[in-house]
Amino acid sequence: MFIILLNYIRPVEEVDAVIPAHIDYLERYYQLDKFVLSGRKRPRTGGVILCQAKDKEEVWTMIAEDPFFIKKVADYDVLEFLPTKTAVGLERYLV
Repeated sequence: MFIILLNYIRPVEEVDAVIPAHIDYLERYYQLDKFVLSGRKRPRTGGVILCQAKDKEEVWTMIAEDPFFIKKVADYDVLEFLPTKTAVGLERYLV
């Protein structure tokens, strides 16, 4: 499991212009069962995506398709973790 941390590097107005394409990107990976959860940071300085992938290389391949990445409005940090406990209903994400 991976946590993708997005940090906006351009003014929010430039980010807003790319949001429709970014939402389409997110939806594609939700449909492929790769993204589990996503949303904005508060304050609005970026976002967070919870992602299931086989390795970091696969995560970076997905990131390379994000319009935020392509338009250079955000940079990314990727953290890997091994989930060992979960709320009821999320057991399929356990290691």
